[in-house]
Amino acid sequence: MVSNNLQQSPTDTPVGAAPAHITSAVPGLDQGVVAALRTVYDPEIPVNIFDLGLVYRIAIDAEGNVEIDMTLTTVGCPVAHIMPGRVEEAARGVDGVGAVSVNLVWDPPWTRERMSDIARLELGMF
Repeated sequence: MVSNNLQQSPTDTPVGAAPAHITSAVPGLDQGVVAALRTVYDPEIPVNIFDLGLVYRIAIDAEGNVEIDMTLTTVGCPVAHIMPGRVEEAARGVDGVGAVSVNLVWDPPWTRERMSDIARLELGMF
């Protein structure tokens, strides 16, 4: 779905964390998608999924189609059946976005080290 004419975007990655790999063939669209993903929260943790480090990859092709690889904090997460839909809905709401595909992945497993400094501060984990 995603073309090979993509550029790496260094912006909007969580500070102090393993950043999401973001590529976009549409300048600026990646920032809109990241902002939208920052409105999606894990219902059990009061931090957005992007700063929690749950988003591993965002790829945007020239037509604005978005592919997102994400994980959850645990394999048995009680919101596993609804979280990909919430992420898809948030990304689809960004102007210029076409089709959205969300892939739930488990490798590599999520760890607290993927969290941004902001998320750690909010959760008192320093």
